[in-house]
Amino acid sequence: MKFIFINKKLVFFTITALFILGIGSWYYFNPGDIETASMKKQTKNLNISMIAVEFQSKLTDGREIEVYRWDPGTIYVPKEEDVTLRIYGVNGKEHPFFIEGTNIKGVVKKGEETVVPLHFKEEGVYKLICTTHTAEAPMTAYIIVD
Repeated sequence: MKFIFINKKLVFFTITALFILGIGSWYYFNPGDIETASMKKQTKNLNISMIAVEFQSKLTDGREIEVYRWDPGTIYVPKEEDVTLRIYGVNGKEHPFFIEGTNIKGVVKKGEETVVPLHFKEEGVYKLICTTHTAEAPMTAYIIVD
């Protein structure tokens, strides 16, 4: 009866080396970045959701402050594509708005969704502006068209 003595360290290093060699080979034969998120243009049925929200806080002297905002505050829209912007009113009774540089205007009401069809022919940055909240912290979102 023969006993074979296996060096455990040698086995561990051999398995580790094979593992590293396998991963290295995969990267060598599959060069380039691995895409985990895509910023590619979606050309059909692009829907963007946005909400109208309010943040409130109380100062040390007891005064309350509040700010309304569109969330997200910046959206990206492809040029020459039809896009549907869906804005849901969460806070505030209503938010009359317009998109600077266009004829688009409307009203977002609390508890309702306002659907805004968009189609930009020119690249640029367009502001979505609430006409009610314009004082200290204006309620403005940015639509970036490219």
